Amino acid sequence: MPYDYLKRILNARVYDVAIETPLDEAPNLSAKLGNHIFLKREDLQPVFSFKLRGAYNKMASLSREKLQAGVIAASAGNHAQGVALSAKKLDCRAVIVMPETTPRIKVQAVERRGGEVVLHGESYDEAYRHALTLAEKEGLTFIHPYDDPDVIAGQGTIGIEILRQHRGDIDAVFVAIGGGGLIAGVAACIKELRPEIKIIGVEPNDSNAMQVSLARGERVRLETVGLFADGVAVKQVGVEPFRLCQELVDEVVTASTDEICAAIKDVFEETRSILEPSGALPLAGMKRYLEREGWRDKNVVVITCGANMNFDRLRFVAERAELGENREALFAASIPETPGSFRRFCHVVGSRQVTEFNYRYADTELARVFVGVEVRNRQEYESLLQTLCQEFVEVVDLSDNEMAKLHVRHMVGGRVAGLENERLLRFEFPERPGALMRFLERMASNWNISLFHYRNHGADVGRVLAGIQVPPEDNAAFEEYLRTLDYTFWDESENPAFRLFLH
Repeated sequence: MPYDYLKRILNARVYDVAIETPLDEAPNLSAKLGNHIFLKREDLQPVFSFKLRGAYNKMASLSREKLQAGVIAASAGNHAQGVALSAKKLDCRAVIVMPETTPRIKVQAVERRGGEVVLHGESYDEAYRHALTLAEKEGLTFIHPYDDPDVIAGQGTIGIEILRQHRGDIDAVFVAIGGGGLIAGVAACIKELRPEIKIIGVEPNDSNAMQVSLARGERVRLETVGLFADGVAVKQVGVEPFRLCQELVDEVVTASTDEICAAIKDVFEETRSILEPSGALPLAGMKRYLEREGWRDKNVVVITCGANMNFDRLRFVAERAELGENREALFAASIPETPGSFRRFCHVVGSRQVTEFNYRYADTELARVFVGVEVRNRQEYESLLQTLCQEFVEVVDLSDNEMAKLHVRHMVGGRVAGLENERLLRFEFPERPGALMRFLERMASNWNISLFHYRNHGADVGRVLAGIQVPPEDNAAFEEYLRTLDYTFWDESENPAFRLFLH
């Protein structure tokens, strides 16, 4: 093996700035998954990411003259923070070129550590090319985030720590892959010392450059990459990481956005720490791998490699985590456009918690509804789908439909002409099973629901918007219904937003 990586790793200068992170057993995850799960907590580094190791090891190897001239890097964030902190420690200038799509939390973190941030382009590749141009123009040394032996060796110190911290058997180590520097370093160390340990790489479904490259036997450049796990959104892996992975990595698996969100939730429930998507990616891939292989009672290490999460992304993560755990099913169903059919639909769903229901009157024959239902597991989800298909004309499973989950679920509705005697009410339901059925069962059979939107927000109350057609002669009875229902409500019939977009 060129470069004698084990020697480089053992002599790497990382601990001037980095810490030896703990290898923590995860008892809740272990019980849940039937294996012994250990988390290598690189999210606890001073920059909340493993990237500090490689950046500092590379920069510490530079001559005094090169350090005085300054360094430059291109990064979506974590490598940038590592370079900035390393430059501060080594007392040199650091210019960081970051894509314009970089989360603000990462930009601010670099600036706080003294880095000079240049925002350029919409992707890492564009930022990378601009950084090379600036490096040549200003005489700066480019610090590559992954395709450099010194950077790879710095990341490889994680492997040394894992083997020292867990003296017993280890069956597999799961590692996130972006450009490939982390997994190359960890594999170079562990495979040299403990070749029986499997090294499993994990990539997002929509950013799997290493998986495709290994399958074809050459580096492949992806046309596009998904940006949810922005820390690993790389179109082409590095030359040296690819060479090492061809030789040393046992397999690369992928994970979906929903599975990554579920993994973020898993780690939060285990540690009360919040990982960024790329930091939770290895856990998501591990869960898929363990299920596929049927592993039981194995010792498995997961490198939780980053925690630079934008707070406003948590809303999306929380919403999608249930889908990633197969805890929520999304369906579109066509039901008869007749009074009482909504109630019948809820009876078919049974005692399961309805997490979302979207509906707007469209024609006189069929009502098309968008519904989310809480389920315990994949088996219950498939059973419910089968039951709904038997009971109703048309049922479409939307649980894996990305457009439906991102957009359609919030857009069901439209302006409808010809609806008479429609009243729009906004309710707060107590967030408990049976609240929706109480609302429906007390309603007169000749009052038609013409609009309904509800979403579970994890609060004590559920927020509901409902359109109900009430004949004028029933107005008094309807007011009594609202009074005895004892749910907080507001009459929104004259709200201009309703008049403009839904009426």
